[in-house]
Amino acid sequence: MKLHELRPAPGARRPRRRKGRGIAAGKGKTAGRGTKGTGARGRMPAGFEGGQMPLQRRLPKLPGFTPRNRVEYATVNLARLQGAFADGDEVTPEVLRARGLVRRGAAPVKVLGNGDLTVRLDVSAHAFSRSARRKIEAADGRVRVTPPRPGA
Repeated sequence: MKLHELRPAPGARRPRRRKGRGIAAGKGKTAGRGTKGTGARGRMPAGFEGGQMPLQRRLPKLPGFTPRNRVEYATVNLARLQGAFADGDEVTPEVLRARGLVRRGAAPVKVLGNGDLTVRLDVSAHAFSRSARRKIEAADGRVRVTPPRPGA
């Protein structure tokens, strides 16, 4: 068998339907478009909903954009640390996950400054808010920023 001898299987290719060529042709008169109306007569714009306010105009225009390289942090407040750790404890992202203080599995951890801190803690996290850093240091604690794991 040669390339020029290849043919489609019998019945695989059907002749194209010739519309609008008279009643006897089977698809004459309305040519499969039904009777009257815009669909029978011409083209409608994409998204046209029959005069109803179209979807693209019903939705609000949202300002701004979301950056693709945005970092989503798993957050924990100082008030949670105050009740969960004793004076002089070391706080790391792994310890926070083990104790259930941080929910999101592999996300980097950020410590926020909501609440008061009276115990001295050695806190390691991927990020700190300015108020959290100030309050930890005011309680004679230590703040260490740990770099995020590669690929996280």
